[in-house]
Amino acid sequence: MPELPEVEVVRAGLEPALRGARIDRVDVLEPRSLKRHPGPPEDFVERLEGQVVDAAIRRGKFLWFPLHGTQEALVVHLGMSGQVLLGDESSDFGSLLRIRFDITTAEGDPMVVGFVDQRIFGSMAIDELIPTPDGAPAGRGSDDSRIPRSVAHIQRDPLDPHFDDRAFSRALRAKNTDIKRALLDQNLISGIGNIYADEALWGAKLHYLAPTNRLTPARVRELLGEVRAVLQKALAEGGTSFDSQYVNVNGQAGYFAHSLHAYGRQGTPCDRCGGIIRREPFMNRSSHRCPSCQRTPRNR
Repeated sequence: MPELPEVEVVRAGLEPALRGARIDRVDVLEPRSLKRHPGPPEDFVERLEGQVVDAAIRRGKFLWFPLHGTQEALVVHLGMSGQVLLGDESSDFGSLLRIRFDITTAEGDPMVVGFVDQRIFGSMAIDELIPTPDGAPAGRGSDDSRIPRSVAHIQRDPLDPHFDDRAFSRALRAKNTDIKRALLDQNLISGIGNIYADEALWGAKLHYLAPTNRLTPARVRELLGEVRAVLQKALAEGGTSFDSQYVNVNGQAGYFAHSLHAYGRQGTPCDRCGGIIRREPFMNRSSHRCPSCQRTPRNR
């Protein structure tokens, strides 16, 4: 699943084309891609055609595009394999194209936006915008303090300037759970998935089953530092691509996979100590760790 760096790369790629753009035509080729929209495809089309996009905004793994002069936004979640691609009238997005948008940019240029999704776990929907509880900007990409109602429960991500480190530390240490499960909890901290959880835990030398209620404030600060470092490095390298399911808006893959220390590196030596990286089952998925650097916690 695309995580914070991958979704931010998509947002940043879409922003120059979509900010101030008019949506001229919408074609829904796969109604299942509107599973979160509160109405039929015809309603989705009618409410978008003729609208102007104010901004491209992200919180965690969610994207949204406020519609000018309204209290609504187009909300996008990429799911496991969703892609938002830019092209022109001659672009062929292939057989996995689910929704197509013909737009006119703020500069007057015609463009096409394609929502491509192999597994159809991603979605688009129109949602009501509501004020953020703290009055701060809702996400990356705009000073707008409104957030889609369906996204409001998602906590800020650790690269958000309004993320509260102390509040996160208190909430984390009050939980009776393991650290990786907590990092994946979007109601506690958003944008982190399996890849970057494993990488941050490797950096902090923490086992994925380390109890959160035994972490000291200093240890949480160290972990947050590792989380931010790995997210920023991944963002600088265009995200992580293992196959064609994640690409940027121009169809190009990210190359952070070459910088991974733990995730997907089972059977290879740890870059820090030389121990052999293990892949172990966790929450119907897998965790990757170095058994020498990230020792199993005692008396769990």
